Amino acid sequence: MSIRPPVSLIPVLAPMLASVLALQLALPTAALAQKQITLLATITDPSGAEITALEAKNIRVTENGNPATVLKVEAVDRVPKVHLLIDNGIGIAQESFPEVRKGLRGLVDALPPTIEVSVVSTAPQPRRIEQGTKDRERIVKALDLLASDRGAGRFIESLYEATQRIEKDKDSNNVIVAVATTSGDLNVRDSDIKKIQEHIATGRTRVHVLVLSGSLGTTASAGATQLDVGEVVAKNSGGRFEKLNLPNRLATLLPEIGAEIAKSMGTSSRQFRITAERTESGNLGKLSLGVTGLIIANVTIEAR
Repeated sequence: MSIRPPVSLIPVLAPMLASVLALQLALPTAALAQKQITLLATITDPSGAEITALEAKNIRVTENGNPATVLKVEAVDRVPKVHLLIDNGIGIAQESFPEVRKGLRGLVDALPPTIEVSVVSTAPQPRRIEQGTKDRERIVKALDLLASDRGAGRFIESLYEATQRIEKDKDSNNVIVAVATTSGDLNVRDSDIKKIQEHIATGRTRVHVLVLSGSLGTTASAGATQLDVGEVVAKNSGGRFEKLNLPNRLATLLPEIGAEIAKSMGTSSRQFRITAERTESGNLGKLSLGVTGLIIANVTIEAR
């Protein structure tokens, strides 16, 4: 089990440390008394190039400012994957859909060629247009196949299905980008929302949610569901949540998110599992991770 918290950069703690990440966690009760913590980190050299080996002597882990003892460092490979969930329903006017495609192409252009991309349209029900590929021609073709539909988008259903697929795929590092509208999801099952939240709590997936406020087919309850679930899922996964009023904002915002994903995922599938011995007991405190001369792009905290 793992938890991916929001990550923020803080000032370097020592001149040797080129990159330091601070993380504030709230782990499940079963993990609170564990003396060992395990971090999964994406680490590159300052130019962004992959590194193949990492020594424990070059790593610093602290909890509430107190040093933890690094016990073991292991290299692991996980395929980086981006899942695009796109509302093509009545919440986005047909004449505005070219702006959506423009933004999606910009997002894909910003991604390193090592990242696999899948494309799902959500109206009138979730449909996988592209199963997942690194082939940019296939991805662009899938985006061109996105067609405006008179049905309502199924944001919750598509998110549920995406997280279920990810849960079965243990050897991947995942980001979901959901373009949703408030026009849709008229029948939402609480059990689906619970399952989505349970998956997000494992820390294996970061979710960015962009919700366009529409008017067609919108009810107060449906719009509230889209916005509430979208904001909670994005926040709890360390992702980004945006409420938009105009579709043309997607043309510039989606490429921005693509650049963020590229920075966090890097160009490599290689990660490092770092096991450290805690000096404290009880609730896990504020953690920092530093590596000599290298850059940390992304960190997951595993509790085992």
